[in-house]
Amino acid sequence: MAPKVTKPSPSGKPGAGPDRKRWITAAWIGGGFLLLLLIQGPFFGEVTEIQFSRFLNLVEDGRVKEADISTVSVDGVYEEDGAETRFSATIPPNFETNPLVDQLREAGVEVTASQPSPWSGLLFSFILPFALIGGLYYLFMRRMGRQMGGGGPMSFGKNKAKLYDRTDLKTTFDDVAGVDEVEAELVELVDYLKNSDKYRRLGARIPKGVLLVGPPGTGKTLLARAIAGEADVPFFYISASEFIELFVGLGAARVRDMFQQARERAPAIVFIDEIDAIGQARSGAVGGQMGSHQEQEQTLQQLLTEMDGFEPNSGVIIVAASNRPEVLDQALLRPGRFDRQIQVNLPDIGGREQILAIHARSVKLGTGADLKLLARRTPGFSGAQLANVINEGALLAARRGKEEVDMVDLEEAIDRVVAGLERRSQVLSESERRLVAYHELGHALVALFVDHADPVHRISIIPRGIGALGFTQQLPDEERYLMSEPELRDRIAVLLGGRSAEEIVFEFATTGAQDDLQKATEIARRMVMEFGMSPKVGPINISEQGPRFLGPSFRRSESISEETEISIDREVMALLTGGHDRARRILTEHRSDLDRLATILLEKENLSRKDLDEYFGRADTGSGDGVEPKLGAVTGWRTGAASSG
Repeated sequence: MAPKVTKPSPSGKPGAGPDRKRWITAAWIGGGFLLLLLIQGPFFGEVTEIQFSRFLNLVEDGRVKEADISTVSVDGVYEEDGAETRFSATIPPNFETNPLVDQLREAGVEVTASQPSPWSGLLFSFILPFALIGGLYYLFMRRMGRQMGGGGPMSFGKNKAKLYDRTDLKTTFDDVAGVDEVEAELVELVDYLKNSDKYRRLGARIPKGVLLVGPPGTGKTLLARAIAGEADVPFFYISASEFIELFVGLGAARVRDMFQQARERAPAIVFIDEIDAIGQARSGAVGGQMGSHQEQEQTLQQLLTEMDGFEPNSGVIIVAASNRPEVLDQALLRPGRFDRQIQVNLPDIGGREQILAIHARSVKLGTGADLKLLARRTPGFSGAQLANVINEGALLAARRGKEEVDMVDLEEAIDRVVAGLERRSQVLSESERRLVAYHELGHALVALFVDHADPVHRISIIPRGIGALGFTQQLPDEERYLMSEPELRDRIAVLLGGRSAEEIVFEFATTGAQDDLQKATEIARRMVMEFGMSPKVGPINISEQGPRFLGPSFRRSESISEETEISIDREVMALLTGGHDRARRILTEHRSDLDRLATILLEKENLSRKDLDEYFGRADTGSGDGVEPKLGAVTGWRTGAASSG
């Protein structure tokens, strides 16, 4: 069974939804039963079975009008009470029909003779009913197979990869931005698929597989589509989770079928998304998960066999993507299978500007919309988030009845992506608004008076998102790729500034610091367990190794002693306590500024970096160039029950 070739599906047609499909199925079922009833009854007219003796009495009475005599039965029409009735009577065995024919002719009855065909009885009583039942069964199983995503129960072992032909592949490298180094690596694959003789002549072997790893939304799938679009070759797309089924062995069968079809269509590209679903380390492997699923292991082993079984220059290139490279089996990552592992990072400021320009092609931007400024104000955003910013800005402009998307819409779109939708319908009491205002200003003032914190970009006490009653956003001024120990300590102090302000002003703590405490604890643990920034624990790394793009993990090695674990806990607590004390000291020294700014914030609901610079008499330093905040730069007051971290 060949994989599905995707074509643009018609849209907007009336009756093209699930209701129409249900009506078609019902029509087939009703038509089948109606045809069966017509064959057996009304199509031939209603026939009355009578005894042969009554038939003879009807002949003697002269009431028979027509008669058709065969060797086994006599059919015809008789008259009763002025109405004609069709009848059928079975002729007894060894009955002599010639005298009966003479009697009928004497009575003036139209007499015909026929011999019953053995095929007609077989057709109407056996073949046709079974054909109808078989046809209905076929229709039911076919629809069931479509709902299961395959071709029915006999196609379990067939792969579910979607095959995009050359006319469907419109994506090229012109649609990808912010990953110039990655593009340069992938151009070689495109060149090989177009000009393979150049490489074969020199004896060069193209990589069998390329593994794209990186945070979610950075464009890994888009890059794979761009490769296929540039090379103008068939493109197989499948998610790794589609290999796994209820029955053991089906995943391995689908892997075999997919590779066989890819070889038949070579040169081709096979893209496996989220390969960690089947590529996790097997039981017993170093760092593996004991007791992994048997079906997953068999599917992985078949994938390893297939990737090792075809020649490097066979014209089939495997491209895979994963957000969790640290869990992949080492046999999958070795040279000869995935020869290249390319990390797709979050874009820098130049890359963000290029990505915004690509997504703004179809959007009518106003003259004041500055994509370069927008790129500076979106540090740490992935390509997917930047696309969402442009789309949200266009939606806001359309909602307001504008003809163009201006910078105000795009700025609000950034706030929506960072902190969620405004919830002005959630009316806070005056005491709660004061709590939120002091909490957010606690973050901002600590950030202003420590040495290594990112500048405060905006403070808001408007409820947003799920449980966020306010937020403080920081944007760095320059591109940085390393963080020092003093910077991390200052970041902990900034995160604990909100809790410290609550304690100083109101003399109690609230549940709003839950998200801040979670982030501060994460930084402190990474400083001790990963970065070796604790003199007492020592310069060692005792956490799980490998890049983690879906959040940190703090599983400790089994070789760590209880004494070291106690030291880790004490050092983490010391970092958090030290940051808390610094925040309290700064806010105590600037208590008057805290009170005055709280009054202004309660009135305006938003404070920008320019407002803070004017208050403290500082020169406006601009919005900064923007950089990815490695460990989080947005702090917020959250309700304790709804904090999402």
